[in-house]
Amino acid sequence: MKAFVLDAYAKAARLRLTDHPDPQPGPREVLVRIHAAGLNQLDSKIRDGAFKPILPYKLPLILGHDLAGVVEAVGAAVTGFAPGDAVFARPRDGRIGTLAERIAVDHDDLALMPQTLTMAEAAGIPLVGLTAWQALVELADVQPGQKVLIHAGSGGFGSIAIQLAKHLGATVATTTSTGNLDMVRALGADLALDYRKEPFETVLSGYDLVVCGLDGDTLAKSLRVLKPGGRLISISGPPTPEFARRQGMTWLMQQVMRLLSLGIRRKARARGIRYDFLFMRADGGQLAQLAALIEAGAIRPVIDRIFPFDQTNDAFAYLDTGRAKGKVVVALTTPRPSITPIA
Repeated sequence: MKAFVLDAYAKAARLRLTDHPDPQPGPREVLVRIHAAGLNQLDSKIRDGAFKPILPYKLPLILGHDLAGVVEAVGAAVTGFAPGDAVFARPRDGRIGTLAERIAVDHDDLALMPQTLTMAEAAGIPLVGLTAWQALVELADVQPGQKVLIHAGSGGFGSIAIQLAKHLGATVATTTSTGNLDMVRALGADLALDYRKEPFETVLSGYDLVVCGLDGDTLAKSLRVLKPGGRLISISGPPTPEFARRQGMTWLMQQVMRLLSLGIRRKARARGIRYDFLFMRADGGQLAQLAALIEAGAIRPVIDRIFPFDQTNDAFAYLDTGRAKGKVVVALTTPRPSITPIA
């Protein structure tokens, strides 16, 4: 099969298109012919070497965390999936590799694809959709009437998180650039702030939850908008010692994570706020619940651009500009026209 592999960690490293042995599914695995693969900032950070201490992959590595495709074969212990099923997934850490023609996925990570979506649209959902679900539903347990701030609302994660938070009954604020204000309002944001013109930390107050995927001062400034007892969830770091323990890291790495997050954790405690770092995990059951919301019309994917497979490096270059509205997707087959254009 054809696959794009990373040979060495380096900033903006180019992936190499090569022939790679076809995967053979184990007893609990499903062999999927990939039709489309979504790109994520996590792919770029792994490529750049930023996640070596957390995800010690052996190189060369096939990158890619999102897929939509068709089942070709199933292992002996697999139930719920059969050849010919249209599926989508975020394969678990250690088993990634969706920038290839085929992949073997643990059946617990897989879900039937929403019938209302194209392959390219479905490929844009898993990682960001699961991140939004685990932040808003699992960790924060967002309730109707609560106030939620989601940073970078026009990005892949933000565009899904806004819709999910509104579905949960929250009042949603978001930050974005001038040109994307109408887009995030169309997704359901009650208050859209132009981060270049309106400092969110001086405009907003009394919020129950902030979900932040931005680096720099934004995380610390987010504490100012939260009420005592509120919650700050970061999906970009710094990681906490609790995260390190959950990942089974060594005592030394736990202490490193403790030091990295010490500043923000101290500031949060001083304000009576809980700080969490979320590194999403694969979960086919949660993905199935997201699929049901998509089919019910509560959530729709936002796809910025679809690149052909042989232009995967160009797709990464576009993703790295930080200007994508929603998701960037690589198509391994010719996509049919999208049914959910960007607002």
